[in-house]
Amino acid sequence: MAPTRLASKSVNISQNMNGIMSHGITTRSKQLATLKSYKDSLKAPNKRKADSPLKDVTAKRAAFGDLTNAFNKSSGNEKCMTLKKVTVEGKILPAVKTIKPHTAVNGKTLKGRQLQKVAANAIESVQKHFVKDLPKPIATRAQNGILKNIVRKSLDKENQNQSQSSSAKSARSDVSEASLYTTALENNSSTYETKEEYKAISEKLDKVNLDDSDCRSLDEEVDIPHRVPAGVIDFDKENWNDPYQVSCYAMDIFNYLQSREPLFPIDDYLTRIKGITAWMRALLVDWMVEVQESFELNHETLYLAVKLVDLFLTRSSRKLPEREHLNKEELQLLGASALFIASKFDERIPPLVDDFLYICDGAYTLNQLIKMEIKIVKTIDFDLGIPLSYRFLRRYARCARVSMPTLTLARFILEQCLLEYSLVSLSDSKMAAAALYVALRMKNVSQWTPTLQHYTGYALSEILPIALLQNAVLHKKPKSAISTVRNKYSHSIFFEVAKLPLVDDALLTS
Repeated sequence: MAPTRLASKSVNISQNMNGIMSHGITTRSKQLATLKSYKDSLKAPNKRKADSPLKDVTAKRAAFGDLTNAFNKSSGNEKCMTLKKVTVEGKILPAVKTIKPHTAVNGKTLKGRQLQKVAANAIESVQKHFVKDLPKPIATRAQNGILKNIVRKSLDKENQNQSQSSSAKSARSDVSEASLYTTALENNSSTYETKEEYKAISEKLDKVNLDDSDCRSLDEEVDIPHRVPAGVIDFDKENWNDPYQVSCYAMDIFNYLQSREPLFPIDDYLTRIKGITAWMRALLVDWMVEVQESFELNHETLYLAVKLVDLFLTRSSRKLPEREHLNKEELQLLGASALFIASKFDERIPPLVDDFLYICDGAYTLNQLIKMEIKIVKTIDFDLGIPLSYRFLRRYARCARVSMPTLTLARFILEQCLLEYSLVSLSDSKMAAAALYVALRMKNVSQWTPTLQHYTGYALSEILPIALLQNAVLHKKPKSAISTVRNKYSHSIFFEVAKLPLVDDALLTS
């Protein structure tokens, strides 16, 4: 039995409106439209603003921000040492001592050789307890950040002290809060007992890069830099200063996604499931595309939902006995639940659970939908970070600087291939690269360039067999029962790419 389509039964206008109001179908645009005072609330004088933290209160930052922000400030002119505690991923690093010059600690005055040992021990402590557990590029940057922040604060404090009056200078030796790192970096070597001691500690600190450049090249921070070969456009380097591009991590991110693809294999699962055919799966995916359009969902949501359907059927058919396999009556429930999960993962404002019950035309209950959702996430081991062909396509197209019509054509090819059961086992990154290649040849704008080969990691010979399969899908006679994708990309907003003339296989192989 094929999945029930939207508006499958004829209803008059009043019944249709009553159904929509009773079921509460919601989209992002409708939610905003129903907020009568939405614009007024934005202009309200009592609108809550982000409160900046007080100066005397420690403000914690996320990830590898100011790692030295957790510290206790000494009150007044009290002569004592301050302990700085750094917490990273649940570890409390050993306290870094901030010592005032010539300050008595435990009845002893630290200067000369004792100060040298304290500075050396502090550096070794940071390296031992923090740097060793991190990858080398991140460790270098984190270590530099720790020492750089301490040095910067200490130098700022020293400059303030130097600008004070002569009377304050006489008392500064007793109440100064200059960091031990500042003392170790001072040009005046009289602090140390011998010149050899000063030279030794200076060489120790010189090994730490204290450069304050915010945009250092990644090539200077890793042993094996991401160098592009000759004739390749360095897209990441050109966008290095754009924080939204995250150029210093982009190549590593997509290499990591490619390495995760073998963790989500999809085989010929329909041979193990009775009652479900490739045609039924095509009808389900076509219906899911229609839901994605109706709810104005992101394309990533659609691709993730289709991947969840295939992964669930693959893994459940392996683990469960035949009597517990999914039947055709539950196929639409599986698609709706997969869309529900993907929406909560990818959408800023996901549709409500009642919306998914409504689009199924009341065929399933709330309890059935929730149970199927739980079954899906358990079957995939709660791992929703699945590499998607749509994400790879966006990266490849941007690196190659293709036009928006060409990118849209590649999206149409990729989305049309979602309906093909024979292509579900192929690599998502290869599918994206092949779709882009077919689009370039259909638009006759380019071939497979060295830039594309570098960023995709595939030569033309590796993706050409998949490109030929995708071209064969485009040449199939359209069927009215599964025409949602073709109708969608025939609209002017998508540059009517579905209406473009097709090309022969000879053009792809030439």
